[in-house]
Amino acid sequence: MLKNTLKAFVFLGALTAGGGGLHAQSGSLVMYCGVNEQWCRAAANAFQGETGIRVDMTRQSAGEIYARLRAEKNNPRGDVWFGGTGDPHLQAASEGLSESYQSKTLDQLQDWARKQAERSGYRTVGLYMGALGYGYNETELQRRKVAAPKCWADLLKPEFKGEIQVADPNASGTSWTMLATLVQLMGEDPAFAYLKKLDANVDQYTSAGAAPAQATARGETMVGIAFQHDVIDAAKQNPHVKVVSPCEGTGYEIGSMSIIQGARHPEEARRFYEWALTPAAQKIAASNGSFQVPSNKATPVPPEAPDISQIKLINYDFEKYGSSQERGRLLSRWTREVKNAR
Repeated sequence: MLKNTLKAFVFLGALTAGGGGLHAQSGSLVMYCGVNEQWCRAAANAFQGETGIRVDMTRQSAGEIYARLRAEKNNPRGDVWFGGTGDPHLQAASEGLSESYQSKTLDQLQDWARKQAERSGYRTVGLYMGALGYGYNETELQRRKVAAPKCWADLLKPEFKGEIQVADPNASGTSWTMLATLVQLMGEDPAFAYLKKLDANVDQYTSAGAAPAQATARGETMVGIAFQHDVIDAAKQNPHVKVVSPCEGTGYEIGSMSIIQGARHPEEARRFYEWALTPAAQKIAASNGSFQVPSNKATPVPPEAPDISQIKLINYDFEKYGSSQERGRLLSRWTREVKNAR
């Protein structure tokens, strides 16, 4: 009965948060969640069950949450931003949209998670790591006698016309990571030339970064560009979905967490922050279809997680591509030259 009550409350919170959430009160927390819906709900329920602190949760893509924080700057509605790609967290930090806070567990975290905290002035911290890639539906490729893609360049082939899904980088942290990755991998002008050619093969720009992987699993598209852990989740639903680490190399995310500047429930936000960095809390991800590499060294790495040591990762420049100025400039160019040129 208690479990059902908790689920009902979190669901109610998701419905009401868009209109301003529940009335501020002690023992409550407003969480903006950037991971998948199932993990968001499970984390909210677990924290609420363990602490008695009521959770009002809204799930959005990282870019959408970042935009929301900017819109609410003078009247913050949220308390904590949980998950989602780290670049928008860094951009929010640079604008003073998140609060500086040093967790007591920093020394228990992986180096990349601590570096994320340091580069932001401790306004965010790494929760997990995930490599970018894409997935393809083997059944659909075989049916149409199309060779399996292995590289970014393969996605430009004419046989993939109208058969690729990827998120809109204005909304999705996943797709922002792709845009920033290609610019670093190819150079800016060649990357935009690539994106314009890729656009001819894109069927749909989604708002959620994981949506293309799910569409690939359902056979709605041959290829979905996403983080590899999202493709792995899709492959658990449909074993004909295959994961690709592009041969040229690829970028990665440091999924992050931030306390929102001006939070109405700062004590509860800090308590959630500390809880979310514990191994017990981080284990919730894998049991809810999220197979990233967790940031706490004591948290078991899910066996399904991509082996980062076997992936050709670029030297991702989080300082540059975590800046608001670079984000705004590249997104404006992508919108003008790619999306609006369709």
